Amino acid sequence: MTLKARVDALVEEFKANGRIVIVGASLAGLRAAEALRNEGFTGHLTIIGDETYEPYDRPPLSKGVLLGRVPADHTTLPRLRATDADWKLGVAATGLDRAARLLLLDNGEQVPYDRLLIATGTRARPWPNPAEAALDGVFTIRTRDDAARLRERLAARPKRVLIIGGGFIGSEVASVCRELDLPVTLAERGEAPLVGVLGGVIGQIAADMQREAGVDLRCGIGVTSLAGDTNGRLRRASLTDGTTLDVDVVVAALGSIRNVEWLEGAGLAAGRWGVGCDAGCRAFDINGVVTDSIFVAGDIARAPHVLYEYQFLSMEHWDNAILSAAVAAHNMVSLEPDRYPHLILPAFWSGQFGVNIKSVGVPPFADQIVFTQGSVKERRFVAAYGRGGRIVAAVTFNQGKWLEYYAAQIERSGPFPPSPAGWDKPEDMTPMPAEFKDPGSATAMAEVVLTGHDPSERRAEYRPRRR
Repeated sequence: MTLKARVDALVEEFKANGRIVIVGASLAGLRAAEALRNEGFTGHLTIIGDETYEPYDRPPLSKGVLLGRVPADHTTLPRLRATDADWKLGVAATGLDRAARLLLLDNGEQVPYDRLLIATGTRARPWPNPAEAALDGVFTIRTRDDAARLRERLAARPKRVLIIGGGFIGSEVASVCRELDLPVTLAERGEAPLVGVLGGVIGQIAADMQREAGVDLRCGIGVTSLAGDTNGRLRRASLTDGTTLDVDVVVAALGSIRNVEWLEGAGLAAGRWGVGCDAGCRAFDINGVVTDSIFVAGDIARAPHVLYEYQFLSMEHWDNAILSAAVAAHNMVSLEPDRYPHLILPAFWSGQFGVNIKSVGVPPFADQIVFTQGSVKERRFVAAYGRGGRIVAAVTFNQGKWLEYYAAQIERSGPFPPSPAGWDKPEDMTPMPAEFKDPGSATAMAEVVLTGHDPSERRAEYRPRRR
């Protein structure tokens, strides 16, 4: 028997009799399970989730569910195929014994594995004062139950809603409140909403949108404390400018926390930014050495990206969850020569204040921005982001049809400013500072481009840097 034949036999043996455990009954976890079966894995498959529900879709929670258009319990993700898995729902992972290859659960059970996929994702960052966070009327939004409870309170017509944080979730909830004709105040410590993810130039446009829609937007202002009545019901909030607000609903939109605590002591490269892994979704150990039995997918994964100077990126986006799950699944049942890299170009979308916002690439990597198409005044435009003479990201407001063109430019390390895709050019196409905090400086690294479309052929290539 040739060496290749022996290797192929080992792979087939694992596919038939191996034990794979997925921690995280999420979008990434479900799609990874389906992909494993598509890859021909017929061995024992276990899926573990700390919620009692089957995997469900999260994007509708801050939009359709809050508006009452979609019941929270109607967000269950469709099954694309049978997984024939042992589902353990309502039970959380508490530890990992890598030497014995055992996953430890909070019900005392120990689950053996040959390959492990970590897809435990993130949770909402709570209001930091536990006593204030426990007041009746203080909410976060991450889970199905969070959305259902907040929907019920918004339907009861609160006198005023206070949103703390002007990122995408906070801005979307503010949009929902105005659509429901509810008075809403948004407090954002930065100079504008969305400034952390899209920069100051786009942030000011977002601020104008919110104020025009009737949001009481207060930038450069935080919340110092929340207070309730003797019955524990939220009544007021104190702000950093010394003012107070009478409010009966607060939504803390303070970002997310990656669910890595259960990995303490496991010897993996796990921390507040997620679990470090290579481009093939294999986890790094605490020394930075790649493991061969533990893989990572979805929001919790933090991997180097070839187009962004190999900086480690965590991408909390829907597409990333699906595509990283597919790559992880393939690589879990393949040996090194046949493994794929996960080379997704980050992308996301948001609907707020009647505008569909879409982005591709990594805007905070940029130090410049230029409007290439459309009209800012009409909230219908494309803006490209650049750094070091190349395009690194793009954002569209009600112009999503052009995003594919700009994505192709980013993948090819196209020049900045880029040539517009269509005829609808703005009068002023002068690049300006993108207004991110600490944008960094360009380096003299060779450029990296992405090639191919199918995961089996998608690769990175170096190209000489343009002079």
